This record gives sequence, structure tokens and C-alpha cells, in this order.
Amino acid sequence: MRVERSSEWKEGFIERLENRKEFDNWTLYQMCYDMERAKVIPEFHGLQSPKHLPNLTPYAHQLEAAETVIERMNGKAILADEVGLGKTIEAGLVLKEYLIRGLVKKALILAPASLTNQWIAELNQKFHIPAIAYNKKYNLDHCPIVVTSIDMAKRSPHKEMIVQQEYDLVIIDEAHKLKNPKTKNYEFVQQLKKKFCLLLTATPIQNDVFELFNLISLLKPGHLGNLETFQSVFSASKHHVEEDEFLKELIQQVMVRNIRHETGIEWTNRLVQIIPLEFTEQERAVYSMISKLPVSDSFTLLTLQREMCSSQLSAVLTLEKLHQTSVQPEVRFQIEEILLKLTELGIHTKAKKALELIQNADDKVIIFTEYRATQAYLQAVLHAKGITSVLFNGKFSKNKREWMKQLFQGNAQVLIATESGSEGINLQFCHHVINYDLPWNPMKLEQRIGRVHRLGQTEDVHIYNLAIQQTVEDKMVELLERKIGVFEKVVGELDHILTDGKRSIS
Repeated sequence: MRVERSSEWKEGFIERLENRKEFDNWTLYQMCYDMERAKVIPEFHGLQSPKHLPNLTPYAHQLEAAETVIERMNGKAILADEVGLGKTIEAGLVLKEYLIRGLVKKALILAPASLTNQWIAELNQKFHIPAIAYNKKYNLDHCPIVVTSIDMAKRSPHKEMIVQQEYDLVIIDEAHKLKNPKTKNYEFVQQLKKKFCLLLTATPIQNDVFELFNLISLLKPGHLGNLETFQSVFSASKHHVEEDEFLKELIQQVMVRNIRHETGIEWTNRLVQIIPLEFTEQERAVYSMISKLPVSDSFTLLTLQREMCSSQLSAVLTLEKLHQTSVQPEVRFQIEEILLKLTELGIHTKAKKALELIQNADDKVIIFTEYRATQAYLQAVLHAKGITSVLFNGKFSKNKREWMKQLFQGNAQVLIATESGSEGINLQFCHHVINYDLPWNPMKLEQRIGRVHRLGQTEDVHIYNLAIQQTVEDKMVELLERKIGVFEKVVGELDHILTDGKRSIS
């Protein structure tokens, strides 16, 4: 955009510059100049930020997303692109644009602790935005762009320092973690004083439709009415909502969502298959014994069933804890019997299948499991077969996580990861994903696959979902399918994550 300023405007501004004492202060001079300049710009059309970004060439969908947020959504939006499409870039474009327009002077970026350094680097290097990491020693009044984690920001004394600030823009990465309004994270974000707000998440619905209601209520309170109205108008329940064009229209007023095949970018294929497996006779007998344990806590029983579907070691550790805490001799005796039977089992059925898939791939493979005990078990199984592997989980420090990633990229064939460990890592050099343990949440599958199937991937990505039949995992597959259905009704199309429609044969 080119703005013509008349000689009359220039002369008038120079006269005020010479005669008004407040212009002696450089900061006040800058502010007054911006205000005077804004008076001769009736309105903005199109983005100004790209011409100020020599180190970045955004994709068309990223530019369109930023423009939509600014010109149609008034700076309050959920950026919900599929994993790997560059939501960080879109948020950076919005921030840069508002800085150029003089509408943002102060911004706060909240990201997972493992991603704060990545945010600071991207904002500085790609957008020339001088973002800094939060430090309680700093005077926040003099820190225009601050990056920190919610986990740090919500705790004293940081919370008190941050909530008293008035922010023009707040950006929240991995915003699906705010799905529960009863958490301290949600309450903290509600307390922030903010003019504009961006929520970044590829998975605005993870388990049920009320999670999206909560996110939108955080962004624009009342946009979907109150909870009671929402439930009655849209026949909403936990895993069900009527397909409703009015609801979709309301959501589209606050959400930008790009999907891969609509970006105009050439993507590699995502080849997904679910592989049903059968327990051996001995494994089935142990699973049956576990299922008959007279424990009062149904969650403990469910956990044990899932662990038995994962590895003997996972089940053993939980059973040993249960044995120590149980006061009933009969229960303790049954646990001892199960523990004895577990020691007699061979390589777990799932581990055999994973081993077969890894050997057939003859390439780098990432395995996702729900249990750290299974991580250790799988590493031992692979080591016995001469296959190199590294572990990756949320207990690792940032430096160790980066080291493990480098080891995987350079030397090891297999990375064995847990959910928390995989957050924020990009593994485009890998083309095979084994979902060894299925999660209850289908969006965790999307997040896992998105570590590999993202911008920069050059090969087709093979995804193998393992599930043992006639166990709790049958119910998990059924529930995952229902939750995927809710997501597609409310948010829109979702790439293949569970199956491509054809059920494989083991």
C-alpha cells in the first residue's frame, strides 16, 4: 500500500514538531508520529508485513489465514490448520502486521516449555521481532514481546507480574490444553488483559464437542451462547452433536482451518492401516486372569488391561504396586499367580509385529507407546535382534531431547517415544510410524503422525496402528471412530489417522 502525504500535512507536522515540548522525548515522538500518520490512512487493504520479511516467503494459505484474522475476525481467532502447515508462521504474520500498523505495542506468547526457545528463534530470525524469554528479574513494562510457558506464568510470583500487564495481543500455542475451564491454565488465561488473542491448535476437539465450546468461550465469551443453550440448540452431548450449518457458520467466524490437500502444495501420501492382532493362548489366559481381578477401582483394572495389551513389563510394574497396597490375602494371592504366569510368556504379540514391520521397512521408524516401561521393553527386544534404538519421553531435558533426536537422525534406526516426549519435535526424515499403543484421544494420533507428515516430508508416510482383538482395544477403536465423526461434523474434514477404510489382516 502506498500512502501519499501532501506538503500541507508535512508542513503542519513539522510545525507541531518544533513547537510542542513533548516531542523532546524520543518515545513520545515516535508515538505521536505514528498517530499523525494513521490519520491520513483511511483503512488498510492487504498485508503490509510480507515486504518487511526478507528471510521468509510465506505460503499462500498462511498469508490468507493472517489476512482473515486481521480483516474479518478482528484479531480474535483459533488457528486450527492441520499439523505441519505452519500455524506459527501465521501467528507471526499477524503479530508483525499489527506491529507495523501500530495496533500492537505489547504482546505475550504462551507456549509449552519445550517450544519457547523455538518461538523466540523464529520470531527473531524470520520476522525480525525482538522477542525475549520471560524472566522475573525483568521489568515487564519495558519488555514489549515476551515468550514463556503457561506452567511458569500461572505460578507465583510470575502470575501476579504478568496479569497486571495490559497486552495488545496474546498468542497461545497448543491451545487444546485449555479445553477444561476448571483448570488453573484456563483461569489464568481468562485473567489476562488482552485486546487481541490467537489460539493455536490443530485439534480444537480432542474428545468431545464441549472442548471447542470452552476454547471459543475463552476467545469470545457468549459467541456460542451459554453451555445450557449450546447443549439444547445443537443437541450436543459428550460424543455426539447434530450436523448443523448454523453451528459451522458460528465456528467459522472465529476459526481458520487449512487442510493439506486444499493448500495447493504437493503432499506425499499418508498410507494408514489398522493391524488387528490375536493374543497367544498363554497371553489370552493372563489377560483373562487380570480381567477377573476383584479390584474396586475400575480405572486400575482398565489400566492393567491396557498394559497387558502393551507389554509384560508394564503390567508387572502395576501389579507389583497393587500387591504392595492390597490388604486382601485373596487378591494378593491372585496377583502372585498372574506375576508368575507373566514370567513364562515369550516375546509379546505386539512386539513381534513391531519387529516384523521394522525389519520389512529397512528404514527409520518411530514407535509411539503410552508407557515408559514398554519403551524399555521394546528397546531390549530390538537390541536382542541387533536393531539400534533411542528413547524419547517427557522426562528428558531440552538438551537430552535434542541429543536423542540427533542420534535418531544420524545413527539409530528406531525412535521409541511417548506422547509427552514427542511434543514439538519435527521428524520429516522419518517415513514410518507405528502406533504401538492406541490412545483414547484420536487427536493424539493426528499429533503423532504430524511429527512426520508435515511440510518438508519428501516420501510417502506409512502408519501402522496395532490393536489386539477381543480386548479393551476393540472398544478403543470403536470410541476413536465415534470421536473422529464428531470432529468432522463440527470442525471439518480430517486426514486419515486410524484407517484408510480398509482393515488389514495381520
